[in-house]
Amino acid sequence: MLQKNSNYIVDRKYIKPQEVVSIPVPLFKSMEGKYFVGQTETLLVDNGLNAWAGLVNPCNSGVNLYANVFTISNFSDDYLTAEIWLNTSFPEKGSVSHKISPTNTALKSLPKNKVNIRFVKSTTLVPQNGVNVYERIVPPNTTLVGEEDGKFIESPGGSYVVVIKSSSPKPHKAIVAFGWWEKSRC
Repeated sequence: MLQKNSNYIVDRKYIKPQEVVSIPVPLFKSMEGKYFVGQTETLLVDNGLNAWAGLVNPCNSGVNLYANVFTISNFSDDYLTAEIWLNTSFPEKGSVSHKISPTNTALKSLPKNKVNIRFVKSTTLVPQNGVNVYERIVPPNTTLVGEEDGKFIESPGGSYVVVIKSSSPKPHKAIVAFGWWEKSRC
């Protein structure tokens, strides 16, 4: 006698598994035209100057931001420290990156991102609010990759920010890149 459930077919003589296709969420969001990637300009840090880079979700965006991945490329011979902050106020003098693209460039009309990558090349400012959720050490001449899988979700007005610091007296160069998707709040 055969019985069927959602995971397998049962026969008294044997169990036959069903084939299931799994599409990773970032690929699915890319297929929908909702996944974006981008990077900052070159940032400079030393023992008195920090650099900021972040995904900033404007108050009027109408979307939730899902932070998926970040990379920090350290072009120096010294270690850097990266602090990850949620919902901190970005400095007023921050620049908006124009190095952003949807990952699905096969669409006829390319989607436009609503979330911005903002950055400050070099500043003495440190975050005054928000939450420093964790820190990472960025080894010399290396690119650190942090995969978040969309688990950090920021509503309009929120942010996912990387603050890069160095204890060295000489300036060091770094570039930060992000991958994220956006989903309408409606």
